[in-house]
Amino acid sequence: MGSAPAGSDFLQKAGMAEPPMSCDCFVSLPPGSRDDHVIFGKNSDRPRDEVQEVAHFPAASHPPGSMLECTYIQIPQVEQTHAVILSKPAWMWGAEMGANDQGVCVGNEAVWTREPVDPGEALLGMDLVRLGLERSDSAWVALTVITGLLEQYGQGGPCREDPEPFSYHNTFLLVDRKEAWVLETAGKLWVAQRVTEGVKNISNQLTIGAEVSAEHPELRSVAKAEGWWDGEGEFNFSQVFSPENPPARMELAKQRYKGGTELLRQHDGSVTAEVMISILRDKPSGICMDSGGFCTTGSMVSILPRDTTLPCVYFFTATPDPSRSVFKPFVFSDSATPVMRVVSPQFGQDDPARQQPRFQSRVDRRHDLYKAHQMALNTNPDEGLAIYEILMDLESQCLSEISAMLNGEIPGEDLGDLFFDCVDAEIKFYQ
Repeated sequence: MGSAPAGSDFLQKAGMAEPPMSCDCFVSLPPGSRDDHVIFGKNSDRPRDEVQEVAHFPAASHPPGSMLECTYIQIPQVEQTHAVILSKPAWMWGAEMGANDQGVCVGNEAVWTREPVDPGEALLGMDLVRLGLERSDSAWVALTVITGLLEQYGQGGPCREDPEPFSYHNTFLLVDRKEAWVLETAGKLWVAQRVTEGVKNISNQLTIGAEVSAEHPELRSVAKAEGWWDGEGEFNFSQVFSPENPPARMELAKQRYKGGTELLRQHDGSVTAEVMISILRDKPSGICMDSGGFCTTGSMVSILPRDTTLPCVYFFTATPDPSRSVFKPFVFSDSATPVMRVVSPQFGQDDPARQQPRFQSRVDRRHDLYKAHQMALNTNPDEGLAIYEILMDLESQCLSEISAMLNGEIPGEDLGDLFFDCVDAEIKFYQ
């Protein structure tokens, strides 16, 4: 344990050449939602040139005693994993956000706390996102999976594809058809808050105060031993564990958090997938990131009906900047066609992310949709934007039909190839 260093020393000791811009996660539960749906949304703000792929992994059985290769370390595999759909930086095993076939969604954010960031390689926060999805059938179970792995293996390691060290702690938003959990971590310590109704968002800062629903058994004793809390007054996690001199952009994230909260409150009682998408596309608030070396490289929105006889529907962009990208629907199905055109090339043991020292060279990780999107918008911007306007009309039509289907207004059919068809159509339009 230990106290946080101040100013630029804090950044250096946290393993950051420069702090990242903020990500944002949102959830709306009835009565915040217009319909009897839980709506989840997340923007992933990452280095501008990083490629984010959308990858589907089916449910699988694994032999007892088998090992799992995560981004940096191996851990024991469980005997059964759920099917998952992930929006993930192409170079890593883990994911920024995703969902499983049980109707669980998870997204993560970077934070810094009074606990020092471990400079060694452990589980990335993104690894924990994927592990939580593969191993859980509810948001609460995902929380217990993540905190258990955190206790056993810790969190740490380079968080971007760059030889400069860059690491952080993580917060998570875990959502299912019934409830949401905010999970905030400081090293192996953690605290969680249950959300059962209304709207909630998180950004790159600690937000849980005294409203604690669950916590690490040693959380308060560590805070008292370090002199961060006197053991007598109210225990406010964000006040006790936030660094005394936080990174400048962690301070800026407060404005994004407030902006996101305000956008949600404006729509409280009427949140739909369309509303969530509009929030993720909002540039004036900074939610849609486009600044310096960082931008929104991938986005996700989910519709989780409370009625378990209805399917959950997940929307992904698979391309940067949601204000210039199309959200495409995915539904879990045993007969779903693999969508390889949003999956990046694989480089095996020659991948610079796997070699030691890491990230000494770069490889082209662009998938087919990324290339087509990039070429259309950059080679001939006017023509690209005209195509985008047509695709936006198709997106709007698709959203309306899915909403009508979930509300019982039109019959639902096999939706397993929806994502494949939408990706295929988008690439054809670009070409």
